[in-house]
Amino acid sequence: MTAVLNPTALETVEGRTDEMLINLGPQHPATHGVLKVVLGVDGERVTRAIPHIGFLHRNHEKLEEVRTYSMCIPYTDRMDYVSGMQNELPLCLAVEDMLGIEVPERSKYIRTILFELSRIASHLVWIGTYMLDLGAITPFLYAFRDRELILDIIEKTAGARLLPNYFTFGGVRRDHHPAMLEDILEFLKFFETKLPEYEALTIDAPVFQARTVGVGVLDPQVALNHGVTGPNLRGSGIPWDLRKDEPYDAYPFVDFEVCVELGCDAYSRSRARFREFYESIKIIRQAIAQYPKVGPTLPKLPRLKPVAGVERYRAVEISRGQLGVYLISDGTEKPFRAKHRSPSFCTLQALQDMFVGSKFSDAIAILGSIDIVLGEVDR
Repeated sequence: MTAVLNPTALETVEGRTDEMLINLGPQHPATHGVLKVVLGVDGERVTRAIPHIGFLHRNHEKLEEVRTYSMCIPYTDRMDYVSGMQNELPLCLAVEDMLGIEVPERSKYIRTILFELSRIASHLVWIGTYMLDLGAITPFLYAFRDRELILDIIEKTAGARLLPNYFTFGGVRRDHHPAMLEDILEFLKFFETKLPEYEALTIDAPVFQARTVGVGVLDPQVALNHGVTGPNLRGSGIPWDLRKDEPYDAYPFVDFEVCVELGCDAYSRSRARFREFYESIKIIRQAIAQYPKVGPTLPKLPRLKPVAGVERYRAVEISRGQLGVYLISDGTEKPFRAKHRSPSFCTLQALQDMFVGSKFSDAIAILGSIDIVLGEVDR
């Protein structure tokens, strides 16, 4: 972090003359990517927090507008690279709506199972890196150990670990690995035995609670005003979850609880994600129990050339919140317009509300609690 004295700012910020500007990032490991946050600090208190984004220059949306619909899918993996497979689904759902493609039942269940498995993997990255931000190394090592087991399962079926490119229009690209369901059940059995250890090291630990309770308070109305979604919204007491409110694939056929916490602080956001571990396990077990053993995974597809002027928006509940895709067709095999609504981008808008008034020493604890991925912000 670099301290920068700005004479103009010293004179004009609400009459104060002792505010110091501090650049948090962009070359800082705790910003979880190339993000710069300009902090105004008066003594020990943060007076303002202005995020500066755009360092990655991804340009995904314009790239998709000069590619065919099928060629767009691999680009979505690279937005939120921590849970790449989840990013593929809203684009697939939007194109399926545009062309009236009916997804086979087996593919709906495969998608749902892998979608929730990716959620567990993503939350493991979050808890590992968050604890590293707070000064604990052991949970980081445990989290990445268990995440590797999930990536092994995904690799057997999709052929890739981080950027799988497995979901496609009408279902999935190929049938899953013969032992995939057995491997997943074995992993879930192992992971359930480890969750009490994670809780003891994190949300139940007095040190963790001291660093997060009452820190980074996000008022529910402020969260709604800024379009915050996912665990960050549910951690502020708003029970909004697209898997329940606008269900897709196999979610209408499984039972689970929307994880809502009322504390509105970093601790509540953390507890919401921890509870989602248990709910994801519950969803996967139900989906595997109901899974159709036979049937196609991909229907015969029409030519991927929607009628000109057709517009569709589809959104799903990924690990970080609501990820949506808005498409406009022009009668060709390429979208006329592609627009992504990414949850981390919206969450950053509420950053100042969480920072202002907090202690400077809590800045990293607040930033880590919102679980952002900069590849998705700078899409």
